[in-house]
Amino acid sequence: MAEHGAHITAASVVDDQPSIFEVVAQDSLMTAVRPALQHVVKVLAESNPAHYGFVWRWFDEIFTLLDLLLQQHYLSKTSASFSENFYGLKRIVTGDTHKLQRLASAGLPKKQLWKSIMFLVLLPYLKVKLEKLVSSLREEDEYSIHPPSSRWKQFCRAFLAAYPFVNMAWEGWFLVQQLRYILGKAQHHSPLLSLAGVRLGRLTVQDIQALEHKAAEASMMQQPARSISEKIKSTLKKAVGGVALSLSTGLSVGVFFLQFLEWWYSSENQETIKSLTALPTPPPPIHLDYNSDSPLLPKVKTVCPLCRKTRVNDTVLATSGYVFCYRCVFSYVRTHQACPITGYPTEVQHLIKLYSPDN
Repeated sequence: MAEHGAHITAASVVDDQPSIFEVVAQDSLMTAVRPALQHVVKVLAESNPAHYGFVWRWFDEIFTLLDLLLQQHYLSKTSASFSENFYGLKRIVTGDTHKLQRLASAGLPKKQLWKSIMFLVLLPYLKVKLEKLVSSLREEDEYSIHPPSSRWKQFCRAFLAAYPFVNMAWEGWFLVQQLRYILGKAQHHSPLLSLAGVRLGRLTVQDIQALEHKAAEASMMQQPARSISEKIKSTLKKAVGGVALSLSTGLSVGVFFLQFLEWWYSSENQETIKSLTALPTPPPPIHLDYNSDSPLLPKVKTVCPLCRKTRVNDTVLATSGYVFCYRCVFSYVRTHQACPITGYPTEVQHLIKLYSPDN
């Protein structure tokens, strides 16, 4: 068995094909970057909703735009995504022989470049949005917002019932492809690489020398633009390149910090974290004075601050402690992702129904 495993590893080296450990490691790199940045933005939004609240609301779109600039820069300059370049890999057009392979510094052809961007940037964005839609539909189905006999309700339930099987088939497709890659039956560890018309290979000595030479030439040869249009194009190109370079540098440094975060939040380290961060229970929040001039706070405590009527189906918002009608606060939080009174960032799962002894 050990000899067979060694044979598999050695074969990939001879063919200039990276091992399964390298390709899985580079895949997991960008997968770890997103939740880490999301956690940072969430902390900033909770500490200062007025300044950073919009970043939290539009995090997916902002991250996708920055990821687009980063991946386009690396694919056009190094023939690899950021994570692939970090691990010394490159994308090779499928069908190219060893003699006809382009140097990594030449970048990918336009067809393969835009296909790669679509699968690296657009597809993960759509997947995140789909998962959020599924989560939202499950919450609606749990709280029964729509009548059970409505067509929308029936469609949602059918969609929610089919989604786990579709997702399982999707993940199974990737698993089978990785097993075929390990056994040497496939050139791609991911079906998306096959659809993009590329495969992964290691950077050669010629590739590294060409990349270093290209970087030296770019810093030395800076010809002044002649016309206004050339100046504008040059400025935009420098701006995009500067943003991409800043992102790549920041991510390269942040990769090591991500490893620390993974250790810090690992399940094995939770007991240590609790002992280090154990603090006395804070006092209850000081409620705002009901005699204040705030138009959102009714003087009668049994009145909902949103509809100004006696509360029905009392529901408390865990992030602020205020009580509303369930339908009122559910609609508001789902639309604004914030507390109606304090403006604290919040989600639908922070709603807690209150049940009195009479009920």
